[in-house]
Amino acid sequence: MKISYNWLKQFVQIDKTPQELSLILTNVGLEVESVEKVQPVVGGLEGLVIGEVLTCVQHPNADRLRITTVNVGGKENLQIVCGAPNVGAGQKVVVATVGTTVYPLEGEPFKIKESKIRGELSQGMICAEDEIGLGKSHDGIMILAEDTEVGIRAKDHFKMDDDFVFEIGLTPNRADAASHLGVARDLAAYFRSEYEMPDLSAFKTDNENLVIPVEVEDLAACPRYSSVTISGVTVQESPDWLKDKLKVIGLRPINNVVDITNYVLHGLGQPLHAFDAGKITGGKVIVKKVAEGTPFVTLDDVERKLSADDLMICNAEAPMCIAGVFGGKSSGVDTNTKNIFLESAYFNSVSVRKTSKRHGLKTDASFRFERGTDPEITVTALKYAALLIKELAGGEISSSVSDIYPTHIKPFEFEVSYTNINKLIGANIPSAEIKHIITALGISATNTSDDTLALRVPSFKVDVTRECDITEEVLRIYGYNNIEIPAKVNASLSYSIKPEKENTHNVIADMLTSNGYAEIMCNSLTKSAYSKNLEEAVFILNPLSSDLNVMRQNLLMPALESVAYNQNRKNGDVKFYEFGKTYHLINEQYVERSRLLLLISGAKQSEQWNHNSKSATFYNLKSAVDAIISRLGIASYQSDVLNDENFAYGIKYFRGDKTLVSFGAVSKADRKVADVNAEVFYADFDWATLLDIVKKNKIVNKEISKYPAVRRDLSLLIDQAVTFDTLKGIAFKTDKKLIKEVGVFDVYVGDKLPEGKKSYALNFILQDEEQTLTDKQIDNTMQKLIANLTAQAGAEIRK
Repeated sequence: MKISYNWLKQFVQIDKTPQELSLILTNVGLEVESVEKVQPVVGGLEGLVIGEVLTCVQHPNADRLRITTVNVGGKENLQIVCGAPNVGAGQKVVVATVGTTVYPLEGEPFKIKESKIRGELSQGMICAEDEIGLGKSHDGIMILAEDTEVGIRAKDHFKMDDDFVFEIGLTPNRADAASHLGVARDLAAYFRSEYEMPDLSAFKTDNENLVIPVEVEDLAACPRYSSVTISGVTVQESPDWLKDKLKVIGLRPINNVVDITNYVLHGLGQPLHAFDAGKITGGKVIVKKVAEGTPFVTLDDVERKLSADDLMICNAEAPMCIAGVFGGKSSGVDTNTKNIFLESAYFNSVSVRKTSKRHGLKTDASFRFERGTDPEITVTALKYAALLIKELAGGEISSSVSDIYPTHIKPFEFEVSYTNINKLIGANIPSAEIKHIITALGISATNTSDDTLALRVPSFKVDVTRECDITEEVLRIYGYNNIEIPAKVNASLSYSIKPEKENTHNVIADMLTSNGYAEIMCNSLTKSAYSKNLEEAVFILNPLSSDLNVMRQNLLMPALESVAYNQNRKNGDVKFYEFGKTYHLINEQYVERSRLLLLISGAKQSEQWNHNSKSATFYNLKSAVDAIISRLGIASYQSDVLNDENFAYGIKYFRGDKTLVSFGAVSKADRKVADVNAEVFYADFDWATLLDIVKKNKIVNKEISKYPAVRRDLSLLIDQAVTFDTLKGIAFKTDKKLIKEVGVFDVYVGDKLPEGKKSYALNFILQDEEQTLTDKQIDNTMQKLIANLTAQAGAEIRK
């Protein structure tokens, strides 16, 4: 939201610089994101002064040039060569002195230098309108009134003060500050001063020649509707002061009537709409909802199909305007308009928000109505705009103010305690100071006891409904920086349930990051086309688009979009991880599940001079999965081959009926949907289940054994159906005390082996924690191991 420094000064007295004011605004809760200097014309007339032409004679070497002597208020007069046909002695003119940069309407800016023109010295330039951006005329120099003071700055003569625009990051709860009046109200409370409202004393009804009756059929969507008519107006270009006000805050001037409605909107925060009264068929305005699918052409010349829930401003035959959102093409004000029907209403914020979102229309009016406008300011804004229209467009106010407001919106009433306010703030602010701040913000406060205030909160404070809201209001005006940090901070030790989710999360995230994985955070909203089980899909009732109409049921498809995005930008070697949640509707219950995704694609490491780049494989993913399981301290689990439509092939680790992780290659169908060409491997961890297991882990500190470990290798010929996990299990059952580790360091399958067979080369680490192993102990253990592998796995020992 843009706020003008000079415009603010119309509502409240300010003796602070723009930079000082920006800090004050931020401190009172209106965070200033930037401050920009704005000038009414490019260059701001800097360096230009008012001069008087003392003499004017013909140039001896040029028929169209004249040599002038100009007084600019300095110690010496300037000699300036001028080619304007209308220059003459005794004139008051605008002079660009040496060193000034001039910004013409057309062409590039140029700097004035002392020079000789056809042999005669020229020490400046006498300016025409278009040469300094004050008009389009280039017929001759600007000639000012005879009583114009010589030597003053041109910007002072033309009253062109520099302005400053504050870009305020307005939070959704601060609807009361969505205008210059709203910001001024906060500043007045901060400065302990008063703010000024526009003077409406001149408002009166001139005649009753143009009475347009109004009917409101839906009072829930439109609790208040105020209107008035003005006849005999002349729609034309706005005066410079009004155009400058709007340009400063980034608005494009249109005509005097529309500009006035925008001026009042940004000044007072109340949206207005002006209709051409001659286009109101039937001479009647009806506020109602129309049939589903009714076509309506808006001001941007787009035909939209209306919803039966859209509130419309209609004439006797057809809709004219989408209430609180956007005007219609056929009812707006143009240069042929002579009579105006002016609307100032209070619309239900929820109704406007849904309509605005439904049609994808975001306007200055909907921005304010969605957050909540002040129902008590509609007539004030209406009268203010009507007076401005009379002043700038002529005409007469041709009806009394119509104000349909059957059920008045009551202010919030509740009590607050000085003690509670100070307790929440953590400071001892005097009671008188608290009450003064509250009343300065426009809130009525009456003491009911020494410690209690009874409050009536005005309707423009839509977010102030409780004692804690009042505390926030007091604190931001009193000043967060005025709250002293105590010398002593009290704290209590608290027991936290182990494991701490955040710590565990960070441990795994740090490990993955240090191993080259990048964390991604994908949108929880995705497209229903990705869903393989629509019965469990959680649909969005009012989606932003068809691509964001359901909550994700897995982390894979959004992650594949990230892979495609990178691959399309020549970054095909990716290693991603994401902690996220999936969403399901199961037996009419919404279920949210915590997951961890691991994903790799492309080369396992970047190409280097001393080794070739190799593509990542399933086993690169498996090593990362095993590292996570190990880091979490999970030692006992089972594994099995996956039979899952999300995987081309893969493995799962499980305990009982709970799957810890499923990992493998992404199916071609899923890669095709996401437009990913390269092979992708991913792992899907049930993070909630893993945390439940980690809770039961017991941490035992052990000394490093002082007795050495020994290694023995075996080469086995086994059936291809036998897995390494089976062999590993047999080994540990043979001797749990001595056998510490089992590994595989070679696998061979080929034509030199019998059909259906494969060769495994295993290594075994043996160690006794209490003594040094003897050859006899080692041999006994290995013989038992060979016997068990032969009997239980059908293994044949290769020698």
